[in-house]
Amino acid sequence: MYKDNSLIPSEAVRLAALGLLWQGSRSYADLAREIRHFIGRLVGPSLELLGPSLELFKIEGLIEAIDPKQPPEAQEMRLTDDGRAELQRLMTSRQRGPMGEVNKLIIALKMHFFDALPSEARVPQIEILIEACDKELARLADLRAYPPLTASRGRLRSWLDLEISEIEARRRWFENLKAESQ
Repeated sequence: MYKDNSLIPSEAVRLAALGLLWQGSRSYADLAREIRHFIGRLVGPSLELLGPSLELFKIEGLIEAIDPKQPPEAQEMRLTDDGRAELQRLMTSRQRGPMGEVNKLIIALKMHFFDALPSEARVPQIEILIEACDKELARLADLRAYPPLTASRGRLRSWLDLEISEIEARRRWFENLKAESQ
């Protein structure tokens, strides 16, 4: 985790693994396959996201085999109490700006496992996401208002308008989620 309590890229893998096991036990092989599939479809192949192996999560006591006597690839894995606590820590982390592929992945994971948060933690987490949108909107609006860009005949202004409209739509979506969660 960064000093500002936002997730480092490899923690997205941790969040994915713990969240999937929060939903229910899975075989070791299925867990690894689901993590690769989810992350690969959102951000594509990424060296940044070659996080710790599932074996490390076992060593850390975050996940465990239901029947350790099974061969490793056939073991059914489940979340431990420490794993549940770690999932809560990851789910309540801050958002780092600007919105890049890794942030989109982390938000997608948080939305996928949103119900893992206790009800009292949901609205504050949504407010963090709204705040991240506000910061990104301010940053892009400042760039769009920069005098050398306003005189430009290129496509940057229209591209910035597109980016701003996407962030505004995302912010509205989070506002609606906040209203539903209260």
